[in-house]
Amino acid sequence: MHITRVGFGAWAVGGGDWAYGWGEQDDAESVAAIRYSVEQGVNWIDTAAVYGLGHSEVVVARALADLPAADRPLLFTKCGLVWDEENPLTPPARIMKPASVRREVEDSLRRLDVETIDLYQVHWPTECGTPIEEYWQVLADLKSSGKVRCIGLSNHDVPALDLAEKVSHVDSLQPSFSAIERRNAAEIAWCAANDTGVIVYSPMQSGLLTGAFSAERVAALPENDWRRQSGDFGKGLAANLALTDALRPIAERHGVELAAVAVAWTLAWPGVTAAIVGARRPAQIDGWLPAAALELTADDLAEITAAIERTGAGRGPVSPE
Repeated sequence: MHITRVGFGAWAVGGGDWAYGWGEQDDAESVAAIRYSVEQGVNWIDTAAVYGLGHSEVVVARALADLPAADRPLLFTKCGLVWDEENPLTPPARIMKPASVRREVEDSLRRLDVETIDLYQVHWPTECGTPIEEYWQVLADLKSSGKVRCIGLSNHDVPALDLAEKVSHVDSLQPSFSAIERRNAAEIAWCAANDTGVIVYSPMQSGLLTGAFSAERVAALPENDWRRQSGDFGKGLAANLALTDALRPIAERHGVELAAVAVAWTLAWPGVTAAIVGARRPAQIDGWLPAAALELTADDLAEITAAIERTGAGRGPVSPE
């Protein structure tokens, strides 16, 4: 599949009232944001069954319902996080038992209102005891049956990628990656060596690298916003905000917003195919969309490396080998 360098991430549009929600969200605004991204040329949307406990997939389907087939974006979703309907605020369980996966794919096909999912991904390594070789074979079978076009892993390390590749080719990997979260560099290098696409998530580190946050705004996050429990918004906040400030001169030189610089940094990393970028309102898309065409210079990248080292923000390699 040929995908644009940035894609619409639909985690936040799932809304609140579940363990990893982003607070309340207006569905009409979500629909408008998705449609606006597609109008601007974004040709793929990444969601997951667990986002909003099914609600994100429903919102995505609603946004695309009346689009002509030629204009519809590719749809990527995930399996493996199973929630308790009676206790929606309980963190979902990581389950990849074959019967559970087969049930999940049918539920996602129904909510998305499609006959085929373009990319189906394992959200997290399972905690139910099912070996990766077994659940990866289930995804390979789904691909052979035509229910999904491509199969990928998310949040899996190099040893897991090696095991999966022996069963069936890993079409893509979705790791968390940003100027703050850099610990998945080895996985990205594995993908570059194995002809596996990489779509990174949280390239703006859940909004921290957009310049929209301060200590005061973090303190005012609603109780049902998962970021209140994140260390990046806690003990690491001062360093992360300092790194964000260091990106401002680069943004000014290129005439773009901070969000575009943050996303472009991930796209400059060898092996990265594209970046998943979230939005809850159409106006937010204008901030990161220029990243698709923004080429950071060697001086820009060196300046960001120096800022990471100076501020001590995040974890992982500060620049590609």
